[in-house]
Amino acid sequence: MDYHKLSLKKISQQVEVPEGMIRLSGPLERDNIVNGDGLRAVVWTQGCPNHCPGCQNPETWDYCTGILVPIQDVLDQLSTFKGQTGLTFCGGEPMVQAKACKTIADYVRKEFGWDVWSFSGFTYEVIKEYGKEPWDFVKSLDALIDGPFILKQRDLSLRFRGSSNQRLLRLKVGTGKILSIE
Repeated sequence: MDYHKLSLKKISQQVEVPEGMIRLSGPLERDNIVNGDGLRAVVWTQGCPNHCPGCQNPETWDYCTGILVPIQDVLDQLSTFKGQTGLTFCGGEPMVQAKACKTIADYVRKEFGWDVWSFSGFTYEVIKEYGKEPWDFVKSLDALIDGPFILKQRDLSLRFRGSSNQRLLRLKVGTGKILSIE
């Protein structure tokens, strides 16, 4: 099976959580400067079907571990994070909890004026073709770092990326249209 077809199958494996909940791999982070422009809050999602060799977060792969948290608790905690300019979703794989991530993204944009970024081991093209909640989430982003981590292409000189196949896509909020690619 080619990469594209396999990725479409994997992205359909959404993390099952009760309505209004999200599964996190750990606590929310604040004052982060390595996962996007500016001073950022970070949501660490749990669950990833990609299992990239050399992944820096293999403990986030399992769909059933981590911490099940009400989205409202996440929003309440983020509201206490003063001085942040944005929010980044890391993982795990945010696209397999896209509905919950979009709810959080929309809230921080509206309430705090933060920009919103996400990492994904899926390419933009796979997410767009799959559609549904993952594409709706992408349309709420200012930036997407896409593509699987490939150990043989590891490059620590790249901004916000771990391997040279990954792209930093600046997006038009509301449409998901690519404005620029780094």
